[in-house]
Parts: sequence; structure tokens; C-alpha cells
Amino acid sequence: MGYTIIQVPEGGAKITKDGERLIVPDNPIIPFIEGDGTGRDIWRAASRVFNAAVEKAYKGKRKIYWMEVYAGEKAYNKFGEWLPEETVQAFREFLVGIKGPLTTPIGGGIRSLNVALRKALDLYVCQRPVKYVDGVPSPVKHPEYVDMVVFRENTEDIYAGIEFQMGSPEWKKFMELFKENFPEEYAKMRFPNTSGIGIKPVSKEGTERLVRAAIKWALANNRKRVSLVHKGNIMKFTEGAFRNWGYALAKREFRNEIVTERESWILSNKEKNPNLTDEENARMIEPGFAMLPPDRKEAVIQEVRDALKLWPTHGDGKWKSKLLIKDTIADIVFQQTITRAREFDVLATMNLNGDYLSDALAAQVGGMGIAPGANINYDTGHAIFEATHGTAPKYADLDKVNPSSVILSGEMMFRYMGWDEAADLIWKGITGAVKAKTVTYDFHRLMEGATLLKCSEFGEAIVQHMDD
Repeated sequence: MGYTIIQVPEGGAKITKDGERLIVPDNPIIPFIEGDGTGRDIWRAASRVFNAAVEKAYKGKRKIYWMEVYAGEKAYNKFGEWLPEETVQAFREFLVGIKGPLTTPIGGGIRSLNVALRKALDLYVCQRPVKYVDGVPSPVKHPEYVDMVVFRENTEDIYAGIEFQMGSPEWKKFMELFKENFPEEYAKMRFPNTSGIGIKPVSKEGTERLVRAAIKWALANNRKRVSLVHKGNIMKFTEGAFRNWGYALAKREFRNEIVTERESWILSNKEKNPNLTDEENARMIEPGFAMLPPDRKEAVIQEVRDALKLWPTHGDGKWKSKLLIKDTIADIVFQQTITRAREFDVLATMNLNGDYLSDALAAQVGGMGIAPGANINYDTGHAIFEATHGTAPKYADLDKVNPSSVILSGEMMFRYMGWDEAADLIWKGITGAVKAKTVTYDFHRLMEGATLLKCSEFGEAIVQHMDD
């Protein structure tokens, strides 16, 4: 497709994908959306940082060819559309892009421009790394313990948008069908005549590709554990299925590279006591084993036998070098990521849980202003890296806000492209600027003896500290 509102820069080349491998030329064309509200300020600061990092890392051998594409208020004001089709096509064609925060249109039509982009490109992973920058003010005692990456499923769960407004014709039709065909389930609603209805789809395919991406990323980046976060004790056939499908996928596709938490218990018990019987081992891993019915007891004993079959590849302590796969109940994870932060590494979860969790974790390391994010399809290679905060229109064009969220999203983008040297310089620059207490207003008001910088000045400070 040709472009009429987008200008493709001359001299650049497309990023492509060959099987599992992303092929990045030295002159990639990167689509960007500057964003609404404060997006204009933070993009100016961020692009200065990105260009400086590439120049310092590669001495002119590599260069980004930036291509502006349009969404949000700027697109609407220029072209009368919130999300022009050319923008979607550009992200589809050039694979990797980056964006600032976008306004959610008021009224009918698009609920969220961010969601619309994710759906159009099937960006099924929302990847949110959360790592402490030394010196950033934090509400927790040990923010330095936080170094986690959330893999949030991006296309299903209640975010699928399948809802029926109470009293609408669609709602009446749905409720009639529901009551007629599923009377027992209908009776579980306390106030059916005044209830809005939402449907929560969680598929096996959606679960497997999310968990697969999390495990592959963890293995490639030398992480120690992947936690499946769910509320399966209550929602057994959606969130409980997510847990079960996740474990099954891990065992089926990564058997020699992973060990489940329960398998690690079984193997460890046998290593400590080689004479342990299968039943004795089962009693040790299953609380209340003696109270279980006979078929459940046999199932746990069989679980022990299956784990011990792994002895040639996992026994004698070899399991300790494997990627640990475990699961955690969603409400408990909010407590434990604070009280036991060092026990969490990569967290794979569904859409709503991941939305809550990624924002809560960001608070531990300084808030949304320093929280990067990306929406990725690891199968096709498509990826849009983005600031995770809102547009904050009252601060627009004041050159005031912290640009770190989009800058660190760019750091993620460079790592995704395999340009680790540029990414390292960005991290070094931000760390240096914060340690020097040269910061924007959000950190300045919380740091004793800090120097207040404008948004653009903070970007320059990051560039200067790349040379430290």
C-alpha cells in the first residue's frame, strides 16, 4: 500500500523477520507516534536520547530513520480520524515502532486507541519490565529487590469487550437465552434484572502463546523462574485453566529446560532420602494427604512417579539449574511481591491481573513516570513500545514532565532489536542523572538536595551521563 499522509524517509530500510530471527538493518525505519498532551514534550526529549545513544554506541555505523505516523488528537485534528488506516499499515509493514501516550476518544466508536492497535496487529503480549533505578524515591523499604518482568496476555479476558448494558435490547435477548438454557447459572446472579453482563474468554491458544513467549524470554535472558499468576481457586474454568494449560505447555515444549515447583520438591526429597517411598514423598508435597479420597491419593503418588522419571536429566541437583515454573494466586502476589520481591522474576498472567500487577509493581520503583512497556507479537515480530502513563494534558507543552517511561521503552526497543550497546547507554544515562539528583519535578519534590530540571534538560542530562 502507498502512503498519502505518512512520509517514508529515504535512505532507511525495513526490519524483517526470518523464522525466529528478527533481521535489523543498520538503517532501520522506525514508525513513531509522538503522543497527545505531554507526549509532545517527552518525545522531543526521548528522541534526543535515542539518537545520542545510537551515535555514541556505533559511531555512525548505525542510524535510526524516524517515520512519524499519526493517532489520537493530532491525527483527528489533521485528518479527521483518531486512528488512520495508514498508521496501522505502517506498524504492520515496518514491524517495530514506538509511541507516546494517547487520548481515549469521547463518545462512540473506538474505546481505546491503544487497544485498537493491539487488536489490529494481534499484539498478544504486554511486556512490562519493572526494575529499580538507584536513587529514585520509592514508598517501599527495599526497592532495589525489584527486578521483574510482567508478561500480560493482551487480547482476551474481560478486555475482549464482550459486554451487555443493563436494559439494552442485546442485554434482554442475552438474558432470555441465558435463563432459558442455563437456569442454574442464571439463579446464581443476586440481582439479575439490574445486572450488567460481561463475558470472560480465556482460550487454550491464547494462554499457550503467552506462556511460551514468557518462557522463551526467560531462558534467553538467564532468568530463574516464571510465575503463572491466576485466580483459579475461584474461576476454575478460565483462570484455573490458564494455570493448567501453562504448566502443560511448559512440560510439553520445554521439558529439558524447566522444572515445576512441585517437581523440585519431589526431586529434592528423594535426594535427601534415597530410601523414601513414593507414598512418603507424596505425603511430604501434599498438605492433608491423609484426608484425600483414594483416587486423589493415587493421583498425587503418580505425580511423584512421573517426576522421578526425570532423574537422568533433573536428579542429583541438576534441577537447580533449570528454569523454575510455579504458580501464585493473584491476590497473594500483590503481598508477596512486596514482602518477598527477590522470589519473583518473570510473571505470566491474564489481562486484568496483569493490568493491576504491572501498575502496582511500578509504584515500588517510583511510579508510572518511570515504567516502560511494549506490546509484542513474538510470532510475527510486530512490536510497539510505549509510555505506560496517561497524557496529563494540564502539563502539556510546559516542558515539565518526566520522559523516562518512553525513554526506557526505547531502551526495551533497542534490546528487542539486538542493539544492546545503545540500550546499555540509555540505562547508564538515566542511572547517572538520577544518582546526581538532577531530576524532573516528580522526583525533585521527593529528593532532598536535588536539582530541578525541565523535561528537555533531563534528556540532556541522560545524554551527558552516557559518557561517565
